[in-house]
Amino acid sequence: MEYKIDDKALNVSVFLAFVNQVWPGDYDIEKTRKALSKTLNITAYDGKRLVGCLRILSDGYFFGTITEFLVLPEYQKQGIGSQLLQLAQENAPTMLYFGSQPGMEAFYEKNGCQKSLQSYVIEKK
Repeated sequence: MEYKIDDKALNVSVFLAFVNQVWPGDYDIEKTRKALSKTLNITAYDGKRLVGCLRILSDGYFFGTITEFLVLPEYQKQGIGSQLLQLAQENAPTMLYFGSQPGMEAFYEKNGCQKSLQSYVIEKK
């Protein structure tokens, strides 16, 4: 497994094909390209195949958040997610705040994450 920190070469088409395997959707390629350019992208590759990605959005001083954290289903439970979290902790410029999908709490706690504030959503109208 090869891990890349601040993967500037992350190809938007490769990223969208990867995301659609986990979160199927109709994603705009240019908006995705712009979004990727604004985050610290930590990736995991099995050969040339993108199998995991954790994206960090930060102001560099006060705040940082994990915007997406995805590992392909067939690559889960192999330590890839744990390694991506470790690399995020080592390379993020700030502490990280993030939400968790229901049922994933044990994974985060196993990896040293501390339960914090309840998260809320304000939907875009």
